[in-house]
Amino acid sequence: MGVSDSVTAGPAEWINLPDVSEKLGVSISKVHQMIRDGHLLAVRRDGVRVVPADLVANSTVLKHLPGVLNLLRDARYNDEEALKWLYEPDATIDGNAAKGLGGDRAREVKRRAQALL
Repeated sequence: MGVSDSVTAGPAEWINLPDVSEKLGVSISKVHQMIRDGHLLAVRRDGVRVVPADLVANSTVLKHLPGVLNLLRDARYNDEEALKWLYEPDATIDGNAAKGLGGDRAREVKRRAQALL
């Protein structure tokens, strides 16, 4: 699976790691640590690691994102597959799982991720 064909529907906007660092008010090394620890999802686009902008809301990472990423990794999803899962269109959870995480459907998103195990 190549990077260009791995996501059928994806985030509307990407932000690079230095901008994530600035938005969260933490060092760039802390952003890298968050990615390594599974608290944040980053993928390469045109050779640059970027994060979907809507996963970093109001100067914080979406509350339920680390838990869902952990479940997806336990289900052996790599970062590209996790990104695809988060952005797969689904009208029953606010359009897709990523949007659902930011609203009242977060519990349902987590339940669906758990069901993958």
